[in-house]
Amino acid sequence: MKRNIIHHLAAAAAVMGTAVLAGCSGEQFHVSGTIANAKDSVLYFEHNGLDGFAKIDSAKLDEKGTFSFSGDKVDNPEFYRLRIAGQIINIAIDSTETVDVNATYPQMATDYTVKGSYENEKIKELALKQIGLQAQCQTIAAQRPDVADSLINTLLSAYKQDVTRNYIFKEPMKAYSYFALFQYIVVGNQAQLIFDPARDLKDNKVFGAVATSWDTFFPGSERGQNLHNITLKGMKDERIIKAQKKEVALNAQVSGVIDLPLRDNLGRERHLTEFKGKVVLLNFHVFSAPESTEYIMRLRELYNKYHARGLEIYMVSLDDNAHFWKEQVASLPWVNVYDNTGVSQAYTAPAASAPIIYLIDRNNDVVRNPSQIKNIEQEIQALL
Repeated sequence: MKRNIIHHLAAAAAVMGTAVLAGCSGEQFHVSGTIANAKDSVLYFEHNGLDGFAKIDSAKLDEKGTFSFSGDKVDNPEFYRLRIAGQIINIAIDSTETVDVNATYPQMATDYTVKGSYENEKIKELALKQIGLQAQCQTIAAQRPDVADSLINTLLSAYKQDVTRNYIFKEPMKAYSYFALFQYIVVGNQAQLIFDPARDLKDNKVFGAVATSWDTFFPGSERGQNLHNITLKGMKDERIIKAQKKEVALNAQVSGVIDLPLRDNLGRERHLTEFKGKVVLLNFHVFSAPESTEYIMRLRELYNKYHARGLEIYMVSLDDNAHFWKEQVASLPWVNVYDNTGVSQAYTAPAASAPIIYLIDRNNDVVRNPSQIKNIEQEIQALL
């Protein structure tokens, strides 16, 4: 029963879809190594796809325990696992790398080393953290059932704070950050995600950081798009909950965007929700970037051409120097705000490359994210 719950959760957490492998190039990745003390055991090499696990290959191990698997080159980070019975080693593959794994059975899930891959070293760290958390939760559930829920929630909160700060927000574009989003624990024979926007709205910002970074580094990837869909759904769920609790103003309740209450260069607080009825180009920009001047000139052309028909630009500066920002925007005709609060993480990630653009329609709904925008002018024309 427990095994079935874990299997179904892993498949669901990966999000519906299909993995895209670029097999036409002939280039391949390789996973090889040894599993000691596993003579006559069958080692499975499985793909952790968006719709669940699929066997890629298998090998019956001899006394030496050597193995070697390969697969077609991938266009964005993909996830695989080595498995003997219930012992699992998770592997991330990016492009055509070679990963060397050495383990000892029957504790291979914890007793293993991985060489040739920074990503997989981080995944091992996270896997060991997850196993430690699972053990703590099981002990609490067995020894303190009367207060287990409260104590486990405290553990989960500390775990998420650690992983968010020291892994995900440090490098949200990395495969290990994606991996961290879908870790889970089993308590009372019930599996639950550690990061789950449906249970904790704050987790949506963590998903958003990774989603935005994948939009930038792996544009058009199915995994990136699915992350983005999760984030947008989380935003909508958050608005519904806030509206039900009457914790936001009426315009925010009916808005299809997560608001950005930030001050402009004149000191006035501006909101995305104040532009309902307009088409809004939401832009996150760094004015100190080398190509900023040329980019701003192109935006001026769009603004001059379509502002009279209902286009507004809401430009959020991600610069470090507020005084420099004020000088740069003094003559710009659109709304310019500065984020010194971190609220932009709902749309951006620490390592994302600016400029980052979203399009918001007249109903105040986000209708295009960065990975979906191919021709900005055509997209604007279609919304006006």
